[in-house]
Amino acid sequence: MNTTTPKGICIGYARTSTLDQKAGLDAQKRDLEAAGCDRLFIEQVSSVDVKERHKLAEALDFMREGDTLTVTRLDRLARSTQHLLEVLTAITDKGAALRILDMGIDTRTPTGKLLLTVMGGVAEFERSIMLERQREGIAKAKAAGKYKGRKPTARAKADDVKRLHTGGMGATAIAREVGIGRASVYRILAADGAGAG
Repeated sequence: MNTTTPKGICIGYARTSTLDQKAGLDAQKRDLEAAGCDRLFIEQVSSVDVKERHKLAEALDFMREGDTLTVTRLDRLARSTQHLLEVLTAITDKGAALRILDMGIDTRTPTGKLLLTVMGGVAEFERSIMLERQREGIAKAKAAGKYKGRKPTARAKADDVKRLHTGGMGATAIAREVGIGRASVYRILAADGAGAG
C-alpha cells in the first residue's frame, strides 16, 4: 500500500479588476505557466467583490491534497489580510499549500508557514486596535451627547405592523409593506401577544 503523500499539481489563479487590463492578465498567465502550473483559473473581477470570485471558488473546490494554489502577487488573491487567512484556511483544510511568486512565500516550507502566521497575527492586532478606537469614539460621542446608537428599524415600525396585522394582512405582506424582515414581524406580533396569520 502506498502511504506517501500525493505530489499534487500546481493550480494557478489570476485576476484583474477590469476588462481593460488584459495585458496584466496575460502577464500573470505567463508567470503562472512558467511556475509550472498545470491548471489555470482566470477571472476579471473587482478586488472588493469577494462573492463574485467564481473562478477562485472553483480553484479552491478543484484542489486536492498535495496541490498548491499559486498566484503571482498577494493582491491578486486576497482583498485583505482577513480574507487571505480565510482562503489559507480553505487551502490548508484540504491538505494543500499556497505559493505567492513575487513574495517568495510557499506554505509547503516552514519559512512560508511562519510568514503567513505572522501576517495573521498582524491582522488580528490591526482589528483589535480598530475595535478599541471605535469603542473609544463611541464613548466620547456618548459623553458629548452626540451618540444615540442605531435606531432599531423593526421596533420603530411596530405600530405599523400591528395596524396592518389587525387589518388582516399576513406576515409576509406586512414585511414587504413596511420594509423589515418577516422574522421581525413575527417578533413584534409575539411581543404584542398576537399571532401572525
